[in-house]
Amino acid sequence: MKQSYNPYDNVLKVVQDAAAILGYSDSDIEAIKYPERELKVSIPVRMDDGTTHVFQGYRIQHSTSRGPAKGGIRFHPDVNADEVRALAAWMTFKCAVVNIPYGGGKGGVVCDPSKLSENEIRAITRRYTAAIAPLIGPEQDIPAPDVGTNAAVMGWIMDTYSMLKGHCIHGVVTGKPLELGGALGRNEATGRGVMFTTLNILKKLGIPSEGTTVAVQGAGNVGSVSAKLLHEAGLKVVAISDVSGGIYNPDGLDIPAILSYLAADRRNLLKDFNEDGTTHISNEELLELPVTVLVPAALENQINAGNAEKIQAKLIVEAANGPTTSEADEILAKRGIEVVPDILANAGGVVVSYFEWVQNIQSVSWTEDEVNKKLKDIMDAAFESVWDLTQEKHTTLRMGAYLIALKRVVDAKSARAIWP
Repeated sequence: MKQSYNPYDNVLKVVQDAAAILGYSDSDIEAIKYPERELKVSIPVRMDDGTTHVFQGYRIQHSTSRGPAKGGIRFHPDVNADEVRALAAWMTFKCAVVNIPYGGGKGGVVCDPSKLSENEIRAITRRYTAAIAPLIGPEQDIPAPDVGTNAAVMGWIMDTYSMLKGHCIHGVVTGKPLELGGALGRNEATGRGVMFTTLNILKKLGIPSEGTTVAVQGAGNVGSVSAKLLHEAGLKVVAISDVSGGIYNPDGLDIPAILSYLAADRRNLLKDFNEDGTTHISNEELLELPVTVLVPAALENQINAGNAEKIQAKLIVEAANGPTTSEADEILAKRGIEVVPDILANAGGVVVSYFEWVQNIQSVSWTEDEVNKKLKDIMDAAFESVWDLTQEKHTTLRMGAYLIALKRVVDAKSARAIWP
């Protein structure tokens, strides 16, 4: 990530543009520009070699006007306050656009999980949880997995928080193991939402899904599940990448074989995967491939002013948070490339997190079919609302999504009024 790039500036620009269209005054949106709470913590950990290392961590709550803060925890070497602040704000608008009763929060620890043992990751998780414990809870702020974290990490957070409180509290996090109150379908939820959204936009644009070419940047949870489900839906996934680079086959990749290889050992990387007809490419080259659908499922700032003119995809479905900068957005719009924004396209994860939280509170369990059906209903309804408003206002899908989300957040703030 370039030092000069501040993703929170991206958020503010879109909010201000949406506010202008909605006719809001500066006063109407002033409070939304500032996160409600920001906590920075130091996390001392005794490493496996006996030394002590102090990691930096964050938990930021952007808004709780519509309900408890909701948002993932990221373990990544590039984590910083501006990134976490932007991710928290995106969660506010993501929850609003799919109309679930949450605000937005986010957390992160500056570390590289690939260079840490399981024991060290668990120690970081527990100490971080203790440090942010005053801010989180089922009725305050509910973390979830993000880049570099998973169900196991959520289980350790739930256990640590429960030990601190003296009793079992399932609802403090979502994305947990099933044995600890996790929801069926949660692991695939974000990718499944991306698949539903991709099929919805293809239908609106009159593009048949069968055989339509797709490139997926990223092979983590969201990228791998998106690739898997799009492949199963009949689309032709011709490229996929991870941190080591990508592979490309214009005739289509054997996605099940690739995902099996990656899942076999966390040290397996695509740079070492070889299959007849495949070419090894960089992440940058993947973004510029001549495909119908591009699915950025990695980190922020991947499509920017430097490469937006080189994008050849007809359609971009943002599976990652903030993969496209505001400058790139303007270039893509002028070139007629449709972009389905992150706050709509990748909202499947937080929708099923909401389902998990509801099940925890009510002490009930839904089947995976029930979860997937409810997810489809919410994602389809949100997409239709955004599409219809976009057509009415003659604007981009991103602006349509923000018009809906911002109105819901402003209306909630207005109804509650400023305290005291």
